Amino acid sequence: MANLGRLLHQGSELAAAHVFGTAAIFIIHQEISQKRKKKMEVLNAKDVAQSLEGWTGGDDFITKVFRFEDFASAFGFMAQIAIIADKMDHHPEWYNVYNRVDVTLTTHDAGGVTQKDIDLALAMEKAAS
Repeated sequence: MANLGRLLHQGSELAAAHVFGTAAIFIIHQEISQKRKKKMEVLNAKDVAQSLEGWTGGDDFITKVFRFEDFASAFGFMAQIAIIADKMDHHPEWYNVYNRVDVTLTTHDAGGVTQKDIDLALAMEKAAS
């Protein structure tokens, strides 16, 4: 019974260390996110949209509707962009119905449109052509 108590006590210390470790990681992540937010310049979404054919801009986003020949083509486009977006660590908000893909881009960490959105929009344009 004494051994069980010792193991439980050791387990509590490990759990406490794990919680502290998770908290430390969370704090570090927040600090990195704040630094990234400061480094990313928020651009005027409407100006950005005017520079990209077929895109429109809102207060803090750009958006476009892509149309394809059929569902398979639309889904193929999304699959191609998913790989690119993962590599960029920047993911679109999108919606697909049959041959249509509605896309909205914004950089949530920065609170608006950044160069990341422009880069992803250009990759989408290239993939859709």
